[in-house]
Amino acid sequence: MPPPRRQRALSGQAREVTRIMNKRLSTDEVLTADDHLIQSWADLNALKQSSARTVITSAKGIMVRDSDGRDLIDGIGGLWCVNVGHGRTEIIDAIRAQLETLDFYSTFYNFTHPAAAMLAKRLAELAPGSLNKVYFANSGSVANDTAVRMLHHYNNRLGRPEKRKVLSRVGAYHGTTYLAIAMTTPSYSTGWSTAENIVHHLRSPHHWREGDGMTEAEFLDALMEDMRQSIERIGAENICAFIAEPIMGAGGVITAPDGYHRKAQAICRDYDIKYISDEVVTSFGRLGHWFASKDVFGIEPDIITTAKGLTSGYQPLSATIISDEIHEVISSPGGRFMHGVTYSGHPAAAAAGLANIALMERDQIPETVRTTGKTFESAMRSLADLDLVGEVRGSHFMIGMEFVKDRATKASFPDEVEIGLKVSRAAQKRGLIARPLGNSLILSPPLIFTPEIIAKTETILRESIEAVTREI
Repeated sequence: MPPPRRQRALSGQAREVTRIMNKRLSTDEVLTADDHLIQSWADLNALKQSSARTVITSAKGIMVRDSDGRDLIDGIGGLWCVNVGHGRTEIIDAIRAQLETLDFYSTFYNFTHPAAAMLAKRLAELAPGSLNKVYFANSGSVANDTAVRMLHHYNNRLGRPEKRKVLSRVGAYHGTTYLAIAMTTPSYSTGWSTAENIVHHLRSPHHWREGDGMTEAEFLDALMEDMRQSIERIGAENICAFIAEPIMGAGGVITAPDGYHRKAQAICRDYDIKYISDEVVTSFGRLGHWFASKDVFGIEPDIITTAKGLTSGYQPLSATIISDEIHEVISSPGGRFMHGVTYSGHPAAAAAGLANIALMERDQIPETVRTTGKTFESAMRSLADLDLVGEVRGSHFMIGMEFVKDRATKASFPDEVEIGLKVSRAAQKRGLIARPLGNSLILSPPLIFTPEIIAKTETILRESIEAVTREI
């Protein structure tokens, strides 16, 4: 007896999904379907040409494979996030087991479930000091929006609703939602609207570009003076928070002068301004520690936001981790926490986070990065001897390099030259994915790179930069 028509239809859908999962689609089939997909942070006009797009079909360890069967070193870790490498069965099995037990239930109102509760507990154990309360969402952008919304509510509960402005920095990247993009460096909002009259951007802490002949110590003093003057001009009574990445990520991998974060936090405390540390990129081992704020930069912020490496990208998940003091105010009698997203603490995402942490602990990945990350950093810095390279910056497995037309004057290439894209394409032809960003190139690979792969990455980049130098 044939199955009912509905069952046959479902079987057909299942076969189609299986066909896609088994990579039976041709490159042309994928690109034809891809005409309906809007890619993030892309030149959508350029993507109308099929040759501008790469189809990634599978991944394992530090490698990904494209639809033409080429294996490529994943030099960007998916997008800052595949810290433990691709295809880790420990995480995949944990997700599958969770879905078979509890596929979804919300953590709205009075509901919770074991995976979200236990992951919150683990994060409280790993986070510094009194950061013991965790709110889950699905992206770093939402985590940062949540941090500001919480502080607005915090100040409302304390009877000071005017204390709502945010200090950010030129060169920062805090996300792409309406408030998060307002906190991001203004250049990322060109041609777009953002939340207005909330964010003030302090000077960029990029000494190489902005130091104007000052020593690093003198530049640090100038940055702190800019911060104090901005606070005095705006009024501390109007400012709820300063938000900063320990190392700027998508703004170009900018490392502030030594001592910057400690001095900035001291100023924030002087003026009763909360410090939000955006560790969406720098946490979960990328700089050799679970969280970089305290262990690397010596501060204990009021809020830490994290995402990406929290699940190594296996599921979308972010966390806003707040201090006991903030939580005490927003949980006091007489109010309700009027903030929430449907997928907060999603069971499968929380299971991925728990498995990811367990794997990183077992393999001692953060500890290993303290050695291999420095090897990677040293290898990348060796490329500074090339004429096209103006600066190599960053730390451990978080590196940016800026290309210049003239090393003596630091003159940049015109935007239309697309020098970062040229180097990126040359590297991809040689087997390495690296991320172009204007005149720069960014590398944020899985944290399991071996010395052999580090050496191969250095060789590919050197050959690629030399090839582009000859071309231009």
